[in-house]
Amino acid sequence: MNHSINISYTFGFPGGESQVFDLLLDDETLDLQAQPREEPPPWTLLERNQCVNCPLDNRQHRFCPVALNFVDVAEQFAQRVSYEEVQVTVATPDRTYIKDTVLQQGLSSLLGVIMTTSGCPIMEPLKPMVRQHLPFATVLETLIRAVSMYLLAQYLRRSEGQSFEFGLGGLNRIYAEVALVNRDFARRLQEAATEDANINALVGLDCFATMALLIADDMLNGIKPHFSAYMDD
Repeated sequence: MNHSINISYTFGFPGGESQVFDLLLDDETLDLQAQPREEPPPWTLLERNQCVNCPLDNRQHRFCPVALNFVDVAEQFAQRVSYEEVQVTVATPDRTYIKDTVLQQGLSSLLGVIMTTSGCPIMEPLKPMVRQHLPFATVLETLIRAVSMYLLAQYLRRSEGQSFEFGLGGLNRIYAEVALVNRDFARRLQEAATEDANINALVGLDCFATMALLIADDMLNGIKPHFSAYMDD
């Protein structure tokens, strides 16, 4: 019997107001375990602003899986602006993170978990990083985690006798597809909000990942001295 991994996000606003979101993940598959609404809003329909690279068929999937799992968050922050000050507390099974930041950054981190664990086929390759979730990661931390995840996946493929690639071409292709999802999902969020917090959270998530890949070679070369012990024959 599988157990659940709980990742809890608490947004504390000046004045004492707070919002709490508990994400339960299957500890084997890392799939988000959520009870969908009986009547989700129209912007969650799959065919409504469907991503151009979405492989799902609306005859089998009436709703966008990411939208369905993000709807509660989207509605809570629909009238919030991205630059509002907030204290975000993220409790994972291993440790707790606390940061005073702006709402956009906290939402970006939460949205990243939801997008990768909701069953979107395009986001699925990024899901392994959720088990060691690192909220508020820097560009370098994001890059190292993404590269490490991808190369570990290639090692596991090799151990199973499957084709593998010990380069980063495949990772670049994954993120190119993810960028299309981010762009088109933003159109959905425009229907779900009167202010910009939700949309800018997604924009920030996308810009962060894109920037990490654009400067990947320079950043990886910059940390090469850290691996000097492995460079000597």
